[in-house]
Amino acid sequence: MNPKLEALFDEPEKGYLQADELNALSQFVSSLPERISFYQRLRNEEVTLMQSVADALQQQFPQESEAKLKRSIQNGILMVRYAAMAMLTDDIDMVTKRLESWLPEIVEAYDTKAIDIALYQLIKTQFAGRFSSTQMALLIPGLDAAERLIAGGQLTSESAEAITSESLVGLF
Repeated sequence: MNPKLEALFDEPEKGYLQADELNALSQFVSSLPERISFYQRLRNEEVTLMQSVADALQQQFPQESEAKLKRSIQNGILMVRYAAMAMLTDDIDMVTKRLESWLPEIVEAYDTKAIDIALYQLIKTQFAGRFSSTQMALLIPGLDAAERLIAGGQLTSESAEAITSESLVGLF
């Protein structure tokens, strides 16, 4: 769960939650049905969504080996799942915490950086055509966090601005 929300429950002996703290909790709780619905949709449509991404990736990199493309797509699926879980729990930092210990090394070891960066752009493009802008606003920060790890911390300023530890519950 979002560390700011989690902190609300840490020390009840200090007193009741203040109005702004209750408001943050209320916004998170009221956004849960939409988050859960979107998470379920991602889960249910994963194969279809990622197949269209994989097809586009193969067209973009026809010279690359099937093994390299397959590795990138498998990592892409994992990144979408982590981004979806981060969206569900409203904890964008979860993506970085879970991936930073292995993803950059895998990308370097298999030399898939260019493919992986293109993959994430394709994911964002394909998903934007299927989901609402509100849903994408929930998912993009997690995807951008994964992309930042792949790119070695070098993202466009637009992507960097989207990555924050601030809650997105205000969208609802």
